[in-house]
Amino acid sequence: MTPERLREIYGDVHERAAAKVIHAFDAHCRQFIEHSSFLILATSDGDTLDISPKGDPAGFVTVESDTTLLLPDRPGNNRIDSLTNILAHPNVALLFLIPTVDETLRVNGTAEISEDPALRAQFQVNGRRPKTVLRITADEIYTHCGKAPMRGGLWKPESWPSQRPVATLLEMLRDHTAIPQDRTDQDAVDHLYRSTLY
Repeated sequence: MTPERLREIYGDVHERAAAKVIHAFDAHCRQFIEHSSFLILATSDGDTLDISPKGDPAGFVTVESDTTLLLPDRPGNNRIDSLTNILAHPNVALLFLIPTVDETLRVNGTAEISEDPALRAQFQVNGRRPKTVLRITADEIYTHCGKAPMRGGLWKPESWPSQRPVATLLEMLRDHTAIPQDRTDQDAVDHLYRSTLY
């Protein structure tokens, strides 16, 4: 397969799609980020790829300037895959989502990790500051059409499963790691989440 063959298969890019990339956060982008409560962060160490979900109340990402964003790093499992990737290879991509909105916002750029106390204090929740904050400098910013969420029924409750269709997190961890778990029911998972959310 070649780029030329792909273009032959798919045809020319739509004019608006080709022209929609901007390089600064305008009013529409700022509004989208202000209302987003969830994003996907993609990073790479130069060889392998990684994606990581990030979520908080709407507006948890701050538009610092026309070209920079601030993203707090909340407590997780301490693998810090995204952060070590950024140290090796600062290129990142973000996909912002807003519940009930089919369209998404994409940002491609570079990131740096800050442990500045004043910066961390801006994102304090329940008396706890994030250990680090990402400062992301955007190179490309653009909207993405809503066809994929529409096809997947992402925001249509009538298409959601009536019961959890997969094992609990602790059941999966038990089987993936061979480390025994005292409890594996969803109540145990919910307790774990509540105690480590911030």
